[in-house]
Amino acid sequence: MSGQGGRGGYDGRDSRGRERGAARLRGDRNRSSQAPSQRRRAADPARTAAFDVLRDVDASDAYANLVLPPLLRERRIEGRDAAFATELAYGTLRLRGRYDAILSRCSSRPLAETDPPVLDALRLGAHQLLGMRVPPHAAVSETVGLVRDRVGSGAGQFVNAVLRRVAERDLDAWLEELRVTAPDETAALAATQSHPAWIVRSLREALVGNGLTADDLPALLEADNTAPRVTLVARPGLADPDEVRSDAHGAAGRWAPTAVVLPGSDPAAVPGVTEGRVGVQDEGSQLVTLALAAADVDGAAGAGERWLDLCAGPGGKAALLGALALERGATVVANEVAPHRARLVERSVRAVRDAVTEVRTGDGREVGTLEPGAYDRVLLDAPCTGLGALRRRPESRWRRTPTDLQDLTALQRELLASALDAVRPGGLVAYVTCSPHLAETRVVVDDVLRRRDDVERVDAAEAVRRVAGEAIPLADRLDVQLWPHVHGTDAMHLTLLRRRAA
Repeated sequence: MSGQGGRGGYDGRDSRGRERGAARLRGDRNRSSQAPSQRRRAADPARTAAFDVLRDVDASDAYANLVLPPLLRERRIEGRDAAFATELAYGTLRLRGRYDAILSRCSSRPLAETDPPVLDALRLGAHQLLGMRVPPHAAVSETVGLVRDRVGSGAGQFVNAVLRRVAERDLDAWLEELRVTAPDETAALAATQSHPAWIVRSLREALVGNGLTADDLPALLEADNTAPRVTLVARPGLADPDEVRSDAHGAAGRWAPTAVVLPGSDPAAVPGVTEGRVGVQDEGSQLVTLALAAADVDGAAGAGERWLDLCAGPGGKAALLGALALERGATVVANEVAPHRARLVERSVRAVRDAVTEVRTGDGREVGTLEPGAYDRVLLDAPCTGLGALRRRPESRWRRTPTDLQDLTALQRELLASALDAVRPGGLVAYVTCSPHLAETRVVVDDVLRRRDDVERVDAAEAVRRVAGEAIPLADRLDVQLWPHVHGTDAMHLTLLRRRAA
């Protein structure tokens, strides 16, 4: 593996404007036991790639899973080096809160006063020391080389000092210190499991509200911090799951008959992915989509049904619906408000365009008024906080705030009202979120139904069991909440609603 072997805490410059080391400012002529020719001045490509991803995430609000793969291709970083860069970038983002809590105890100044590039480098170093099998001397020297190359020699001195303090204890010792010094259990879990405190509280409430207990919380947080395996969907009628498993050397999913779990992280080489017969899709996402198709509508059904994916971007659920519709003689309209996401939908459904008759760009809140009662089944995968996919989008936990909920839940209510208007009497609406937050799930549904007398709840648990089998553990409720630590999926929520006939 290659290389495993701002200025942060310092701002000195010489008379020509060049950065000077802290030792030089002190007049210490014996500032290093290494000769200049022996000092590492630059980091290896894998670490540099991880650093650049963190900087892009911080400076441009980019998503790591969209930035890293093309960066690796562009720089021709492959094999073990690519795997190292991936774990380093994603692991650092997931565990940023834990590492910041530790770094704050090792730094001579507050982290808020540390230049962002230096802080990102410190986090990368901490992950190598505490979260990866990198020898301490390599983790420190390589990170110092990275900082000297990208920031300056003075910052390198600072990073060297901080990381050496981090390396004085192993992970278990640091976690114990974070636990015993925390003011309460929430703060302890926030620090040790690297989640903002408000998310810790929200997940505890969601667990209890969905039939589990607060004792599940540590396992859920730990699952959020575990990199998920890549899961493929073998789209029905287009790809056989057994053949996909054989081609990919993968394993069957736990619940969805369409799911194939890869042993590695590169789905592009699997036959069928390029053509769109096979796609990348979390098993929970597959389950809620399959459940909508499995549930019964009232009245005329079967061939000729019209289905709507109201918020279709980026298109995974629309493509699965399209494959199911092809088998059943139904058609699908995919609606997406953002033009760039509508283009992603176009690419996702390329193999099922005989069924997906239209990919349109429009405001989902208007569809119910423009096309009242026009559809037999409507999938509303509502925009949400994404708290159910923190293991896949590690940077999301640091971007979302409680204030986001007010705008999102208002939008969710409007979209659900539109979906219920767009479905015909006897038809079904699947309200889906990739968040277990009670405000985005049960509260939204309750508020919308309180204003209507033409809608009834359908047993979503029964629909999921039709797909997954009776063994799937579900709460004794009509709606369904999936969990990473229980089901091995993203924390998808599903409520099924039927429009009553007049």
